[in-house]
Amino acid sequence: MNFPVTRQAAAVSLALAFAAPSFAQALDSVVVTANRMPQRAVDVIADTTVIHAEEIARSGAGSVADVLRRQRGIEIARNGSAGASTSVYLRGANSNQVVVLLDGVRIGSSTSGVAAWNAVPLGAIDRIEVVYGPLTTLYGADAIGGVIQIFTRKGEGSPTVSGSVGAGSNATRKADASVYGAGSGLRYAFSAGYEDSDGFSATRPGAFGFNPDEDGYRRRNANGQLSYALTPGHEIGAQFLHSDLHAQYDSGTGPYDVNSQQDLNTAAVYLASQFTSDWRSTVQYATSSDKLGNFTSALPSGASQINTRQDELTWQNSIALGSDTLQLLYTHRKEDVESSSNAALTRARITNSYAAAYSAKRGSHLFDVSARHDRSIYGKKNTGAAGYGYNFGNGWRATASVGTSFRAPTFNELYFPGYGLPTNQPEKGRNREAGLRYDAGKVQFDATLFRNRLTDMIVSATPCPGRAGSCAYNVNRATLEGMSLAAETRVAGVNLRGSIDWQDPKDETTGKQLARRAKKHASVHADTTWGKLKTGAELQLSGERFDDAANRNRLGGYGLLNLYTTWQITPDVSLLARLDNVADKRHELARHYGTSGRTWFAALRYGIR
Repeated sequence: MNFPVTRQAAAVSLALAFAAPSFAQALDSVVVTANRMPQRAVDVIADTTVIHAEEIARSGAGSVADVLRRQRGIEIARNGSAGASTSVYLRGANSNQVVVLLDGVRIGSSTSGVAAWNAVPLGAIDRIEVVYGPLTTLYGADAIGGVIQIFTRKGEGSPTVSGSVGAGSNATRKADASVYGAGSGLRYAFSAGYEDSDGFSATRPGAFGFNPDEDGYRRRNANGQLSYALTPGHEIGAQFLHSDLHAQYDSGTGPYDVNSQQDLNTAAVYLASQFTSDWRSTVQYATSSDKLGNFTSALPSGASQINTRQDELTWQNSIALGSDTLQLLYTHRKEDVESSSNAALTRARITNSYAAAYSAKRGSHLFDVSARHDRSIYGKKNTGAAGYGYNFGNGWRATASVGTSFRAPTFNELYFPGYGLPTNQPEKGRNREAGLRYDAGKVQFDATLFRNRLTDMIVSATPCPGRAGSCAYNVNRATLEGMSLAAETRVAGVNLRGSIDWQDPKDETTGKQLARRAKKHASVHADTTWGKLKTGAELQLSGERFDDAANRNRLGGYGLLNLYTTWQITPDVSLLARLDNVADKRHELARHYGTSGRTWFAALRYGIR
């Protein structure tokens, strides 16, 4: 199957051309991630999507990855239910080529290079910003495909309480609550949540270790932010997030439960000072930890444990030069890994970085340029980026940008016994892209062409230089290129929006398609409101993919239809009901791993719009 439900997809694509996120909302938003400072979205050159609280609340999704997979340019792979190991691909880039931030704090494992998507609590999220394309000059190593930043709720307004309780298929149960507000210079926001599900079998027949039992998960979380205005223009603040995930999976180790325990923690303190009307300085110390243990019911003390801790000190200065802005940035980042089963991985790595960025607006012209210097055990790396935008008037705007990036080798690729090579060097990327945007109020449209060439890609190479067998080694080249379309309009009281992505993520060394990435994928969304009732439908489409680098194991294309409705019972109370995968479509995100069939979810919400 080259592209599922072809006739329907073609008809929808021609009628709409476009993406699950509300493009109009994005244009009206203030975007922070694209340039590390608040900007109106219409002044941002980088290709950006903003996922707002309303869309997250109505998603009824089991994880943040389920929300992301409905956006343009994003695909996921997962080894089972919402609690299972998950990878997120951005514009065809590997999951370890995407930087993930939680309220400005970098998260992820230094051994795998991948963020713990399955442990990020969906109920704590206020909005998500996705910036496509290399942002290494602003965020350092690994931002080859882009940056995804997750924001939790900030304190504002009078004291407010909100919460929800819900239940659904697979004995899924969810509950969360939050309180937030501001007054007398103090801002606060705190929330907590719980989720439990019996799940479904993580594997299917044909998989190694197949066990037809249910593989459920339990996720608990708490997070908070607190800040105080010391004097006008000077604010001190702190934030934290804790999430622990207990999930079952199949591994073929015996006739007993196999489990993982993942703890995700972030914390930060900062001091933001407006020293003059033109100079704002922020100093932040942040720490994050990703702790993963695997064990069985026969060995509950834990068969293996691997922990990553990242500490980062950041000093950012924003200097207004007339209508322009100069940013100067210094970061000191330390990664620590402890492994109970592989002593060779118990190591540390320090990276010091210096960066500068300049943004300007001259009438209809937008400019930005940035440069960065990183120093670590892999040597010195210099990266740069430049962008230009022009407003033609009548809602039309064109943009173009270039940028370089790199990904630091993970600890596994450097030190894992029998696999890693300490001589491995960073992967390097060189990206070019051009975009055209149109916003006429009732109609919005966005088209982006991109080409990102990667060299020194680290793959499992055979034979391994200097020793027998396979190892991680700098040997491949790849090209990530394609076109992304997004649009939104309103017809006869119905809001229509969607996206379609054509891409060619190719390993240039072998000529093969990169694993688990489709050449075509799309999403369409329609909703309308009748009084207090809002109903909508979502269609997710994906072409065929391959589960392996050799392109021998094909994953078929699929189309998933989701329906939802929200009844606003009172101004503060609403009832959400969703039906996902209405046609009970069998599909795979990873070969021989299970996905959910037709499922339902319902939730009663208070104070959540």
